[in-house]
Amino acid sequence: MKLDTTSTISSLQESRQKDLVDRLKKDSLANADDKALREQTDKFEALFVKMLLDTSLKLDNPLYPKQAGSDIYNAMFKEQLSESLSGNFGYSELLFNYLKDRQKNS
Repeated sequence: MKLDTTSTISSLQESRQKDLVDRLKKDSLANADDKALREQTDKFEALFVKMLLDTSLKLDNPLYPKQAGSDIYNAMFKEQLSESLSGNFGYSELLFNYLKDRQKNS
């Protein structure tokens, strides 16, 4: 007696492929969400670092008079410095992990 298992095997392979495709789609959506969340936490850390820089880098020097546009230049300098430093202090990582845990528990 010979059993024909080709249709069973092909349907099993199709269901496995479908499960794999569904899992990959789900993972890609999760990765996209993680990437967006990481960008937002990095931006928050950049804002926090900028506030620290604004407080610590008071560039008022009585020996040199203020030039026209120096406030704008200093603000742009601090903004760029805070963006380049963001993601390296650890606040972003802490906030990211906290929000991911909250998302899983919700």
